[in-house]
Amino acid sequence: MAERAGARELLRRVLDEGAWTSWDTPPAEEASPYGKVLAAARERSGCDEAVLTGEGLLRGRRVAFVVSEFRFLAGSIGLATADRIVASVERATAEGLPLLAAPCSGGTRMQEGTAAFVQMARITAAVVAHRAAGLPYLVYLRHPTTGGVFASWGSLGHVTAAEPGALIGFLGPRVYEGLHGEPFPPGVQVAENLAAKGLLDAVVGIDDLAEVASRVLRVLCGRPPAAPMALPESVQPDGTAWDSITRSRRPGRPGVRDLLRHGAADVTPLSGTGEGEADPGLLLALARFGSAPCVVVGQDRRSQRTGHPLGPAGLRVARRGMRLAAGLGLPLVTVVDTPGAVLSAEAEEGGLAGEIARCLADLITLPAPTLCLLLGEGTGGAALALLPADRVLVARHAWLSPLPPEGASLIVHRTPDRAGEMAEAQGVRSADLLRDGLADVLVDEFPDAADEPEAFCRRATAAVEMGLSGLRPTGPAARQARYRRTP
Repeated sequence: MAERAGARELLRRVLDEGAWTSWDTPPAEEASPYGKVLAAARERSGCDEAVLTGEGLLRGRRVAFVVSEFRFLAGSIGLATADRIVASVERATAEGLPLLAAPCSGGTRMQEGTAAFVQMARITAAVVAHRAAGLPYLVYLRHPTTGGVFASWGSLGHVTAAEPGALIGFLGPRVYEGLHGEPFPPGVQVAENLAAKGLLDAVVGIDDLAEVASRVLRVLCGRPPAAPMALPESVQPDGTAWDSITRSRRPGRPGVRDLLRHGAADVTPLSGTGEGEADPGLLLALARFGSAPCVVVGQDRRSQRTGHPLGPAGLRVARRGMRLAAGLGLPLVTVVDTPGAVLSAEAEEGGLAGEIARCLADLITLPAPTLCLLLGEGTGGAALALLPADRVLVARHAWLSPLPPEGASLIVHRTPDRAGEMAEAQGVRSADLLRDGLADVLVDEFPDAADEPEAFCRRATAAVEMGLSGLRPTGPAARQARYRRTP
């Protein structure tokens, strides 16, 4: 682990020209033996408390910050520290500023005991109020971050990154070994491991932090164009349903990652649920389509086809994206492209059916604008889980079905050989979806997205941008109205 940067050094390397304005007021002097400890900490660290707060510019954007100084009593949180943090969070909320938190702490200040310990609840309440105001809260966990700091304001970020190699955990390893008489298992409380487990979104070096945070804020602080843009006219696709199904399964067909690579900007992938689960079959990201910022929840066709079929954890990742969009008032873009959810004992025990139901419930009631892009295969409950939206776009050869057509053929005809006939009868292709009002706009293919991947992705992302322009949340009644059977 390289020598850690102190609070002032971090601010110098992250904020524009290394300049910032302090919001701090000097803490009261403590006339006791503990006061001597505090005085020594001030002299050693060059700071008057374990956090610095204030504001500065990040790539030209005004932001507030709370940054720990580990050299001041291991960055521990005492009463004066908590007062400073709460005051800064409340000021950031009142002034409508995004807030960057960079903890580096051993947790509660033991010299102040229980009175300091309970301050974590107070700090959490201030952060929750900041988030409730629709303001971004970004967290950068530094080496080390443990104890109550990690279990409160260090774990509430809309987006959470960590310093490479940082020790991050609830119980410090030295305390664990002292209490249990054996070392904590190695490699667990390390930033890279936590990112792989879906607890952190990224591992980022300090010198890359400004760019990453700025890219995130360009999305989280952005708003789509208010005026609706003209949507392309719906063009009736040609070809049979089975033709579309076979084309949608071609290995070279572009998926959600290609869509973002060729047609989006300011893309920031997020990792997992933030609660210890990840699923390669589901991509969660922040992005902009043209001038329209959004949260993207997309089924990754390549991962699903190469050993990572979508499971309940993936749907929980999707629901994190829904909460993120709702909390920040950003549009949610869902991308449906799945051969179907995983069929396994683990998926059943992991609550697959319940997660599909909760995804549907969350989408139907989401207070943010929603747009769904049917990009390719749309099989079963996994596809349905991301379908309800204010506006639905469909690629020419995308389709939607309760089962793979071969499975439907087995149920009805006791053979998979009549799959094409079943697909035609079930009305699965884009033409049927447009005709029946289940989709609103066609994204064309010439003749097949696999033959023109970059051009198709640019066309699809342009349609998403147009679809998001002027889009407003229509509410549960309107979202489910398209599914009513009409005479």
